[in-house]
This record gives sequence, structure tokens and C-alpha cells, in this order.
Amino acid sequence: MTRMMRSTTQESGTPRGLDRLVNFSDATVAIAITLLLLPLVDAVSDARPDHVWQLLDEHRGTVIAFFVSFAVIARMWTMHHRLFERVNAWSPALMRVNLFWIASIVFLPVVSNMLAAAAQSSPANALYVGTVAVASLTFALMEALVVRDRSLRIDDDRSDFHPANSWLTFAALLVALVATIVLPESGVWWLLLLVPAGWGSDLLQRRTEHTTDITPGARLSARRRLRPIRLVPGRSRR
Repeated sequence: MTRMMRSTTQESGTPRGLDRLVNFSDATVAIAITLLLLPLVDAVSDARPDHVWQLLDEHRGTVIAFFVSFAVIARMWTMHHRLFERVNAWSPALMRVNLFWIASIVFLPVVSNMLAAAAQSSPANALYVGTVAVASLTFALMEALVVRDRSLRIDDDRSDFHPANSWLTFAALLVALVATIVLPESGVWWLLLLVPAGWGSDLLQRRTEHTTDITPGARLSARRRLRPIRLVPGRSRR
């Protein structure tokens, strides 16, 4: 009996192990965001105070890459934070996928600098979009693992999870990656496909919530109210 309990604990992880996993992920994301700023710090170190606008114009690509990558990492971390707020244990599979997610986040500052240095480079654009797609894919896999494994979740309620939205986002990024390779002149503007993908996710989520709000008892009552009245010949309904 004791061996079985130990085996179950090892499979689902411990609260301390989950804390270490989340803290390691948060620290890595913080380091990645800090690395985004280093090229701007190097540029400002040699700048003159009376040439601020000239400096910003000369490093316009670096500034744009910083804000875009910061928004991407911030969005990814927010989704990661919301997911793990509903998790009370970890599994080896969840830890492995989370490490791949961390690797994609850490690699974003590298491809961001490539994008700033060679904005018209097709390989740099494709590599940037591909890295964001890998981060999206690994998050969708993590969410799927949590939804499928009851031992990882805080409770049985699945209404807070929307795995279809995550897969829709990944599909949009996959289309953007293919479009970036086939039509490289548009650069990373294909990432704007995430906007209609977000609209589709919101619509899908609202429909799912509306369906979930209708309980089986309410459906049965509605069927009874809509059931046609059958009149038996020779009898009057009082």
C-alpha cells in the first residue's frame, strides 16, 4: 500500500515540485524579457543627450522588435500563469513540455535581435514566426495534458479551460509561418492573422460557455414544456 502511494505521488508530483517548476518558469521569462532590452542599452550608452530622436530613428528596428517581442512574451506568460493557477500537481510529461516552452521563450530575444538587424531577411522573419509558433504549440500541449489528467487539476471543473482556443492560435501561427516563407516580402506582418484568430476564439468561448450554462435538468424541463399536448377523443382537458 505504501509503495502504491509513493508511486502515485511520484507520477503526479508534489506541491513543492510544482512551486519549483512555476518559479523556474517565471524566472526564465523574466530573464528573457531583460535580454530584449540589452541591445537598446548598448545603443544608448554611446548616444548624446541632444540626439535622442536621431538615436531612436537609427535604431527604429531594434525598438519595434523590443516592443513586439515584449508583447509576445508577456502574452505567453499570462496564458502560462492562468493555466498553472488551476494546477495543483505536476507530471513528468508536463515538466518536459514546459521545458520546451521555456526554450522557445528564451530563444525569442535571439530571433528578435536577428529581426532588428535584418528586417528584410526572409530566414529571420520565418525563424521569428516559427519560434512563436513553437511556444504556442507547447502551451497547447500543456493545456491538453492538464485537461486530460484529473490528478493535475485543482477540481473537476473544466469550464475554465479552452484548449480549442489554444489550437486555433497555433493554427493561425502555422498559416502565418507558411505565408512568411512563401511570401517573404510581407515580413512578420502575417502575425496579424492572430487578430481574426482571437475573434474566432472569443466566439467559440462564448458559445461553449452558453452551452455549459444550460444544465441537463434545464434541457429536460424545456423539452417537457415544448412537448405537444395530445388530446384523446372523447375527453376534454381540464
